Amino acid sequence: MRTGFLTAIAVSAPLVIVACGGNEGPTQPAAPLTFSAVSVGYLHTCGVTAAGAAFCWGENFLGQLGDGTTTDRSSPVLVAGGVSFATVSAGGGHTCGVTAAGAYCWGYNQDGEVGDGGTISPRLGPVLVAGGVTFTAVSAGFNHTCGVTAAGAAFCWGENFLGQLGDGTTTNRSNPVLVAGGVSFAAVSAGAYHTCGNTAEGAAYCWGNNSEGQLGDGTTTSRASPVLVAGGVSFAAVSAAGSEHTCGVTAAGAAYCWGEWSMLGGGDMSTTNALTPVLVVGGVSFAAVSAGFHHTCGVTAAGAAYCWGGNNYGELGDGTTTILTRLSPGLVVGGVSFAAVRAGDR
Repeated sequence: MRTGFLTAIAVSAPLVIVACGGNEGPTQPAAPLTFSAVSVGYLHTCGVTAAGAAFCWGENFLGQLGDGTTTDRSSPVLVAGGVSFATVSAGGGHTCGVTAAGAYCWGYNQDGEVGDGGTISPRLGPVLVAGGVTFTAVSAGFNHTCGVTAAGAAFCWGENFLGQLGDGTTTNRSNPVLVAGGVSFAAVSAGAYHTCGNTAEGAAYCWGNNSEGQLGDGTTTSRASPVLVAGGVSFAAVSAAGSEHTCGVTAAGAAYCWGEWSMLGGGDMSTTNALTPVLVVGGVSFAAVSAGFHHTCGVTAAGAAYCWGGNNYGELGDGTTTILTRLSPGLVVGGVSFAAVRAGDR
């Protein structure tokens, strides 16, 4: 089952998901749910309510929904354990969330991405991330997870064969390890096999897989510790959730992307990957952007959503699948006003 190709929150009210369809059970809601935030993973989606309840839906063969089963769900089910979450982040086959007491993760854990100090897999419900670190936010990648503290320290755990944990090694870690380099991060974003973060001053750093130039340092050399994104652009936020590209937005609303050429939105048909940030064309001023596996979406302050990149499954929301690759932003149709967009797999 493929779910959550483009998930968004409407401006006029928090996102409402209607519980319907099969897989009924004691943890499935009987009434519509109102979410304050949602996160789209590879083949599943999760959301958190204003009261802190987390719900997930989609594929569940790795326990990534956290309801104590491995049953796929076509509508939201409550994450087990009675934990109150501030935010949740859906990854490849696992999910993580932040609470006042620390971070919790569940699902696939063969590489240590749950962060509980072991590799028992799957974890069918939330387990506390080891190490006693208090995170303000966590970001679940494909098989790794990263988080940032209030003091700006970044930690990562899980799969590390391409250096995506940023600790200077390529050794998998089952508990949080400090990202090397002494950089103070405002936020971090975990992608498929790379990670990026930005500082409060606007500098962007990336580490991990760089086969398509997704680290933005002007090379295709993978890095086991943070490298500065080239170009001198000051970013308000970066999104590394893509498999082979990264995007960021400036305080003035300009969007930039780098990495695999077809996902950049730069209007370039040369099929040449961008090893440093390129400006997204079209003159749209974005409040935020979200890099998916093969496409990117962004939202304006006025609530308009635009997407670009791969469109084989209609993931760009422009009403067609005839344009298989859109090289510049296209308006998402339907007249919906969005507060945020999250780009997932397809």
